[in-house]
Amino acid sequence: MTDATAPRVGYAGEPGAFGEDAVLAVFGDIERVGLPGFGEVFEGVESGAVDAGVIPIENVTFGTVRENYDLLLEHQLQIRGDVVVPVRLCLAALPGQRLEAIDRVYSHIQALGQAQTFLRARPWQLLTTYNTAGAGSLVAERHEPGSAAVLSPRAADLFGLEVLALDIQDDPDNRTRFLVIARPAETIPRLRHLADSGSEGHADIRARAMRTTLVLGVRNEPGALVRVLEVFADRGLNMSKLESRPSRELAWEYVFWIDLDVDLMAPEAADVLAALADFSTMVRVLGSYPRTADG
Repeated sequence: MTDATAPRVGYAGEPGAFGEDAVLAVFGDIERVGLPGFGEVFEGVESGAVDAGVIPIENVTFGTVRENYDLLLEHQLQIRGDVVVPVRLCLAALPGQRLEAIDRVYSHIQALGQAQTFLRARPWQLLTTYNTAGAGSLVAERHEPGSAAVLSPRAADLFGLEVLALDIQDDPDNRTRFLVIARPAETIPRLRHLADSGSEGHADIRARAMRTTLVLGVRNEPGALVRVLEVFADRGLNMSKLESRPSRELAWEYVFWIDLDVDLMAPEAADVLAALADFSTMVRVLGSYPRTADG
């Protein structure tokens, strides 16, 4: 770590953002650094400005955060863990505002999508911001009558906003999965939500169920992806996620993001990577890490 006595963890947004909730869930009350966006979190981790970062990767209602898939491929960082954070959304405005007087609503595009049933039922102008807590900060600082923000109740309280409608998310069990990222050689604070003891690092929780996230490219020919999937099926490996993203190198070519319920970094899994190499144009393991119980 940059300073063993004061580890720093970065997240995207202002205090009160769901990214900060994820940091608290993973590490406890550690020093938290709010950064302007997801790209800045990756850059901060890569440069050593922060010891680790926490980024959202998927939501049960609105799906994957595709920008972060691309950033994971762009940067040479490792996934060290994940955590699932409940997402309660509210509509909040300046004190004294009435719901009937609202005509503009600010929030991150993901949050607007997660509350679209409530929001689309009203003739409001929906405006995107870089972060949910940032939307609350904007409304508070501008003192705009008629403006409101979609954000967490905790963030609304932090910015002195009054909640006009609570639990407006489409899914009452709305949740977002976050990833913990760090430099390959970095020792990070223990993962509080997984470890039962006070020791640091990965070793004390290796007995837990593991997940591996990898990205691979396949040849553009019939049956190429099927042969990759057969590598997993032949070894009895459960694939919990498969998603395609456009390749950054060739137009109309795609790479596949895969989550496997296995530790691919264990010695006994070496033949899996060797077999994948026979059918793939590129294989990169982004991390094998303890799987959170509800992720």
